[in-house]
Amino acid sequence: MNLISRITSLRNLMKSESVDALIVYGTDPHLSEYVPVNWRSIEWISGFTGSYGRVVITPDQALLWTDSRYFIQAQSQLKNTGFILMKERQADSISIAQWLNEVLKPESSVAIDGLTISAGEMNKLKEEIGAKGNHLIITKDLVSANWKDKPSIPQTLVADYPVRFAGQSRYDKLMHIRNKLTENQVEATLISQLDDLAWSFNLRGNEIQYNPLFTGYGYIDHQKAILFVGEGKVPVVLCDTLKREGVAVISYESIWDMLSEKIPASVYLDPDHTNSLAYQFFSERTRVVDGIAIPTLLKSVKNDVEISGMRAAHRRDGTAMVNFLYWLNKNRQNEELTELSVAERLRAFRSTRKYFMDESFSSIVAWGPHGAIVHYSATSETDIKISPDGILLIDSGGQYLDGTTDITRTLAIGKINSKQRSDFTLVLKGMIALAKVKFPVGTKGYSLDILARKSLWEYGLNYGHGTGHGVGHYLSVHEGPMGIRPEFNRESIQKGQVITDEPGLYREGEYGIRIENVLLCKNESHSLYGQFLSFETLTLCPIERRLINRGLLNKEELKWLNSYHKKVFKALKPLLKGDVLKWLTKQCAPI
Repeated sequence: MNLISRITSLRNLMKSESVDALIVYGTDPHLSEYVPVNWRSIEWISGFTGSYGRVVITPDQALLWTDSRYFIQAQSQLKNTGFILMKERQADSISIAQWLNEVLKPESSVAIDGLTISAGEMNKLKEEIGAKGNHLIITKDLVSANWKDKPSIPQTLVADYPVRFAGQSRYDKLMHIRNKLTENQVEATLISQLDDLAWSFNLRGNEIQYNPLFTGYGYIDHQKAILFVGEGKVPVVLCDTLKREGVAVISYESIWDMLSEKIPASVYLDPDHTNSLAYQFFSERTRVVDGIAIPTLLKSVKNDVEISGMRAAHRRDGTAMVNFLYWLNKNRQNEELTELSVAERLRAFRSTRKYFMDESFSSIVAWGPHGAIVHYSATSETDIKISPDGILLIDSGGQYLDGTTDITRTLAIGKINSKQRSDFTLVLKGMIALAKVKFPVGTKGYSLDILARKSLWEYGLNYGHGTGHGVGHYLSVHEGPMGIRPEFNRESIQKGQVITDEPGLYREGEYGIRIENVLLCKNESHSLYGQFLSFETLTLCPIERRLINRGLLNKEELKWLNSYHKKVFKALKPLLKGDVLKWLTKQCAPI
């Protein structure tokens, strides 16, 4: 069944169900960013493969909403499908609710699968749609009813995650969660997010590519802890271990039947990260206390073992990156390289490193114009050759047993012009400004975001994505609750959190520039005005010298850059030898 036939079939089903508009959020019941194949409904309906999208289908229109990371990609993938691209987070953007209220007649019915929208977002959407007298139905999954060959949930095994990497035992983590329950005066909590689940129970999986996660729920109260997961996914030996440690393993499908038998007097839920049907299940039966998911807050602050592991993982990752960059510099003129072949070689260099498990996401190797597609991922259809002159953007990372990495380097290939150098240096200035900032405890990410953009703004330039996201510890490469972006975020940046620093600049049809390092928040100093924090840069890899316009850097920026390269060289020198070490010596020499 092709895309046009799928939409036609969905419209026929909508008509039979008296549904005037269908909204598809394209995630799973755990509201994951990256989902198993059986939940990739946006891709099935539209052909769009980005990690963020929202689809609306009416009897005569089909639309896809996404943000600036995917505008160029979406325009290409939606071509000849009948879909209209709707751009989010732009000055003239119109929301799904606003659009529906404009085109639908009053008293229309709008359907959405309640398992794929958070309770918080559902309440907002219901209110906005209801303002014009329309009705939101959250119990209809019309996509699955029409997706005849829909894959089943992957059946991969769950693995134990050793304390020597986690830094805390399952018992300790469960006690921390229970202490938070006491603080909030509630009896229990439901863990919905898959990275929260893996962290809380010291378990890892392999159901979602690049993410060491597994599908399940966790239920924790003051007496018991229950892991709801597919039957047969937890090996017998591990199941026995969990049982001895006070964790019961019960089938994923039985969660609501079992919890119905003995509902707690109160439950703590995150309305922004609990699907609306799960939230409704509890709110109809007991007292619900809202707040950010307890494990989300706890896991964002890394313990000493995790921090040590992150540092070690970045040393190994830096070694892989330097070996790769030396290979690229040596062979780009002698071999016919393409985006895919470069990505494969980069993975090969990482795969030789100790504790390497996988990449942390699909590597973005973007040549020339493809670099302007923020989350571009080369395929056999889009793969192009690396030409003699231009800019190559590489955004990649690794999943290691002791940490997760995320790094972007923009490279000069052959001849580079003055505009490219100027653009790169303005991005570099922003990256440095954020890396060297000192700020008081309690500062939120949106207050720091301007540091990365100020130099670009002065030239009338900007970028559409956020500046920094949290990074998990052998978990998801994108982690909350904090972030550095223009939008308000009530969570301050805390000591022990790991976050990226990645400003960029994108010229459609020409090139893209992004420089990304991973930072660790640490104590800086104490004064009459309280405790101040700063960042330690964990990423260890030289920054492209040939793209720097020395005249645009002030003394403090140049001092930071030379100090950073000195740190890179000192950390990686013992791990390299021969021509690779000679190459690194030149790349890290003072400017």
